[in-house]
Amino acid sequence: MAERDLGKLVSVARGEQPADLLITDARIVNVFNGEVEEANIAVAGEYIAGTGDYTQGKETVSANGKYIIPGYIDAHVHIESSMLDIIEYSFMVVPRGTLGVVTDLHELSNVIGAEAFEYVIKMSQGLPLDFYFMAPSCVPATNLETSGAVIDAYALKELAKKPEVMGLGEMMNYPGVINKDERVLEKLRLFQDRIIDGHAPGLGGKDLSAYIATGIYSDHECVSLEEAREKLAKGMYIMIREGSSEKNMEALLPLVSEKNWHRCMLVTDDRNVHDLKLEGDMDHVVYRAVSLGLDPIRAIQMATINPAQYLGLKKVGAIASGYYANMITVADLNAMETSEVYYRGRLVGAEKLPKFTPEVPNISQPVNTVYIKDFEIKDLGLKTTGKEMPVINIIPGQIITKKSMETPKVENGLVVADVVRDILKIAVVERHRATGNIGVGLVKGFGLKKGAVASSVAHDSHNIVAIGTNDRDLFRAIKEIEKVGGGLVMVVNDEVFGRMDLPIAGLLSYETGNEAASQLHELEMQLLISGVGVESPFTLLSFLALPVIPEIRITDKGVVDVSSFEIIA
Repeated sequence: MAERDLGKLVSVARGEQPADLLITDARIVNVFNGEVEEANIAVAGEYIAGTGDYTQGKETVSANGKYIIPGYIDAHVHIESSMLDIIEYSFMVVPRGTLGVVTDLHELSNVIGAEAFEYVIKMSQGLPLDFYFMAPSCVPATNLETSGAVIDAYALKELAKKPEVMGLGEMMNYPGVINKDERVLEKLRLFQDRIIDGHAPGLGGKDLSAYIATGIYSDHECVSLEEAREKLAKGMYIMIREGSSEKNMEALLPLVSEKNWHRCMLVTDDRNVHDLKLEGDMDHVVYRAVSLGLDPIRAIQMATINPAQYLGLKKVGAIASGYYANMITVADLNAMETSEVYYRGRLVGAEKLPKFTPEVPNISQPVNTVYIKDFEIKDLGLKTTGKEMPVINIIPGQIITKKSMETPKVENGLVVADVVRDILKIAVVERHRATGNIGVGLVKGFGLKKGAVASSVAHDSHNIVAIGTNDRDLFRAIKEIEKVGGGLVMVVNDEVFGRMDLPIAGLLSYETGNEAASQLHELEMQLLISGVGVESPFTLLSFLALPVIPEIRITDKGVVDVSSFEIIA
């Protein structure tokens, strides 16, 4: 990173010497006062020297009357959910205008531990994308599942020494916080002078106050307007997300007012590669907010200056003197279609295509991470209790679930899938330590009419999660994931119907963004033909194993009641 030449900046800002880059005929969105200003932009090196009536530039580019807005900052995103390795991820999001991402590498860390940071930091060097790292607070997320690694307080202390690490990532173990689990509190103590992100779905009242009192000041898990209002009133920053399967914007946008907009941010949380290709990244989230009635400038502020100020970043988030020249041009603030993207004064994207060629570092990738203890089809059997059994109910467009008690279909003394009632078998097979753990339960609302699907992307511990209409296909799908070292698969009549390989930690593809997007789309189309009606089915499938989101989940240890935080089946 080049040192800022203050003398040059002053000279260019005063008009004493020409800018390195002069952008003329621009309509600048001023995120400080909410106004649109017609002016030119003078860039010196990586920084904006000034905006105004500048006329001299070594290179002059006309904006042709387009709006120029700051580069987007995604204040909460799991980059691994893209299913892309780091460079391919940047190729997808940078041309859309995302120039900063806040990530805790929680997914990679649950598989390979703190090595995730070494890998991503090295892979991201030289990319026109700023990575703001948070240390993962919950690896594993709970003691109700088996992860590939453990990051305890000691490991967090070591991570905190890295200059790239800004704070502590989302504290998902809210029961541990409010019940004063000493291991959890020790992690929080390490970051009392830094940012600590929250994750507390449904938490309210005195328990919420207790959670916030530990220094946790943000939340991205609000589902209802009432929940968001309480959290905001108690001092939390509210991250309004619109991901592939977590779509909370329509419900939460009425929260934003002239009194509180500066405490609200727009985030993606999780977006898969197909959605990145089809819709976009933060550009889509901002457009979605505008399409739902939010003032375009307000939406821009919530995706630029608000996250910058929350994170304490001094040089990004605005088009102003002394700020990095991270800029996006758009022709229409209502359409929010990205035209050109500049990173530190350099053109890196045009018409949603990358205009940069990074050097690929020569480092080894985390592969060969799938280790399953040998098992047989009979091990997927689910014995009947002779009574009603707990069923995971999928809620369309959300990652929360509901619990119902249902009388299952039984054959030969074993519970089987009931396609007519859309009650299917779901299994989670441990894949890190070959423990032989297999959790088996029932799920409703997925819609699959034949075969089985499986994935090694299963938040947060990323064991293998599978849903099937019969045990034979369920078994074959799981074994196929083992065979290829991670991925997504669909099996029908004991034959592989479609597959997407994810060999890097069982989470990321070797493929280009376009190829990976095509593979995922083809798989999802097969699921659609097979009766699945939920949006982004593999993303949704990955969350059914996450025991920190209400109301009921399944892990390799069994069916989990999240409210009581215990295994119930």
